[in-house]
Amino acid sequence: MSAAVTMPVVARTRADLAALLADKRASGDVVLVPTMGALHEGHAGLIRIARERAGGGAVVVSIFVNPLQFGPTEDLDRYPRTFDADLEMCRREGADVVFAPTVDEMYPGGVPRGEVSTSSTTGGAVTVEPGPLGGILEGGTRPGHFRGVLTVVAKLFGLVRPDVAVFGEKDYQQLVLIQQLVADLCISGSHGALEIVGAPTDREDDGLARSSRNRYLDAEQRGQAAALSRVLHAAGRGAPYGVEAALDAARTELRSADGVDLDYFVIRTPDLAELPTEVEPGTPARALIAARVGITRLIDNLALTIGGSTTEPTEPTANGSS
Repeated sequence: MSAAVTMPVVARTRADLAALLADKRASGDVVLVPTMGALHEGHAGLIRIARERAGGGAVVVSIFVNPLQFGPTEDLDRYPRTFDADLEMCRREGADVVFAPTVDEMYPGGVPRGEVSTSSTTGGAVTVEPGPLGGILEGGTRPGHFRGVLTVVAKLFGLVRPDVAVFGEKDYQQLVLIQQLVADLCISGSHGALEIVGAPTDREDDGLARSSRNRYLDAEQRGQAAALSRVLHAAGRGAPYGVEAALDAARTELRSADGVDLDYFVIRTPDLAELPTEVEPGTPARALIAARVGITRLIDNLALTIGGSTTEPTEPTANGSS
């Protein structure tokens, strides 16, 4: 389908969004692409998937830097904000509506802060607790992060009422938690079940996963950051020979990764549970890595097959989002 020739309509308030979508729901499915802006080609791929899924329906791209998912020492204030360029990308890829609310519009009672209280006498906004999965990996390093993510995603689902929502696999733990959110809280779309689509990670030519935070990297750090993808693909080449072979191959690659301060590297089941002690040949798994390059924290992941084919995986390609 060709891209739209006019700019998408921008909605700044809940009321504007509801008015815009009232007529569009009658034309077909509403497909949502939630983002924090600073859009790149990975996001463009998400919008293209949304456009294909929507058909004659509507594609809504949300642009909102969500303060609830940032910790007190994280990069909320310096997170890139490039609205005009974002709007042009949305136009190019055929989005119909861009929902770009203010913080006050999304959190009219103020942004919730601190730990969730169990006291019935304590006021405050309702937030979404992610459960045990929200406390490991990214949640272990960034306490409260997934509470913020799931709360704002639940708000967006309530406001947009999409039939389909598209997320990038680069934020894999986030994707798994959102799938769990929809299932556990019985969230539906305008015309039935809400489908969550995970889009493959989009990569630079050297394998680096595209991310809005890549623009923080200087030239030297940019070259060092490509090591994350090399570590994952080393694990992929070792995976046919078992979990330990995959881990050993990743460790070997990490030893030569200058400038990379590792947070974690793990291999889990696709739903991020621990792998069993004895893994059957052909078992699907997911390798996940997080590290700092300079002051920039980056994440990536890769699907593996443990004990499967002995054919070595291919090296990363440019098309593989944040």
